[in-house]
Parts: sequence; structure tokens; C-alpha cells
Amino acid sequence: MIVTATEFKTNFGKYLELIAKEDIFITKNGKTVAKVVNPQVSAVDSLRGLLKNAPQDLDLDSLREERILRYEGND
Repeated sequence: MIVTATEFKTNFGKYLELIAKEDIFITKNGKTVAKVVNPQVSAVDSLRGLLKNAPQDLDLDSLREERILRYEGND
């Protein structure tokens, strides 16, 4: 969800409840200045929802291993 800084400030309580369901992007003068996220949702969980055919056992360790393997393969 995208909201202006003024709207976010005016209806802060409303947006606190919405953060449980989705990230909120705050804009000022038409530019995004902040992203408010639910701290209970891990980055891995967010990525899993975005990636098609992502393995269900996706976790931080497997992501780290894959990143290392890709880096080592680029030497």
C-alpha cells in the first residue's frame, strides 16, 4: 500500500493494523521516503511468496549457501 506522509501521520492507528497484512510505502512530494514492514514476517517468507516455484523448505541457510556458490562460480 502506498500512502502520503500526511495520511500516514493522520491515521497512524489505522496503518498500524494494516501493517500486519501488507507493507506500507510512505511518500512525500511524490517520492517514496519509507517502507514500514511487519517485523514478524521474515524476508525469506516475503521472498517465498514472490518467487514462482520456490521450494517450500527455503530458509536463510539455503539462500546463503546458494549465494556463496554463485559467488564462487564467478571467480
